[in-house]
Amino acid sequence: MKAMVLRKLRTPLAMEERPLPSPGAGEIRVVVEACAVCRTDLHVVDGDLPDPMLPVIPGHEIVGRVEALGSGVSDHMLGERVGIPWLGHTCGYCSYCISGHENLCDEPSFTGYTRDGGFASHVVADAAYCFSLPDDGDPVALAPLLCAGLIGWRSLVAAGPGERIGIFGFGAAAHIITQVCIWQKRRVFAFTRPGDVAAQDFARSLGASWAGGSDREPPERLDAAIIFAPVGELVPVALRAVRKGGRVVCGGIHMSDIPQFPYRLLWEERQLVSVANLTRQDALDFLAIAPKAGIRTRTVSYPLEAANEAFDDLRSGRLQGAAVLVP
Repeated sequence: MKAMVLRKLRTPLAMEERPLPSPGAGEIRVVVEACAVCRTDLHVVDGDLPDPMLPVIPGHEIVGRVEALGSGVSDHMLGERVGIPWLGHTCGYCSYCISGHENLCDEPSFTGYTRDGGFASHVVADAAYCFSLPDDGDPVALAPLLCAGLIGWRSLVAAGPGERIGIFGFGAAAHIITQVCIWQKRRVFAFTRPGDVAAQDFARSLGASWAGGSDREPPERLDAAIIFAPVGELVPVALRAVRKGGRVVCGGIHMSDIPQFPYRLLWEERQLVSVANLTRQDALDFLAIAPKAGIRTRTVSYPLEAANEAFDDLRSGRLQGAAVLVP
């Protein structure tokens, strides 16, 4: 098999030839059709997340076909198209797992971080954490749903039922969740990097009621705001934008330090919460909603060997939508 491998933090990935892995008990081997590139992958490569497995194959927005079944697997079939997300395994017995919060498991594994992921021609995954996908769908279009869509969905649920939703950082997750909001008859207020006219036009094209730089105030107070950009300085900006009793959701796995801000921004029962990982139920809920909402992902495809180029485009903000690697 071919794989783009991270051997040392803060260095480019390198193409390697590896033996084809065999699935163990409860696992499946998948031929990768497409794997989207997530900002979390950047955080792994750049050393922002602690203790990654090294060497590791990044990638956790995987679409592919089941090629081999490990012993005991009965819920997937050979040739079936599946999606493989960030959450790779949980213990099943800690207090979080048994209370429906497996996203906070004490002994988890994560695809492309603590187990090999999908920047490769093949990947082995825990069958219980894979999800059936439409057989006739475009794998490139489906791939961003496996994290940008899932974490975006969990963030939107955490934001509550408000009508006016602010979104800070208009990347892959934002462009998917904007479409969900419009389908739910909510209004989206998109905040981009100051001066990023292309991103603002993109947001409006998806139905956003307003789009502007994060240095601007929205024309109305927001019921809730979701921060996808990994920029701590946006927290007080978002708190300032929401109404009394409003909620600000931090949807990223990593964020720069939040600066000191006056208590009055949090007062009047505003709430600041974070979202961590995802649960399998999140995936089941969102993947059922996605076709009903008519979600259309905007993607830019790269060959597998161009993973470092995709990272550069993501870092620089040149992408609108999601980068997707195609082996």
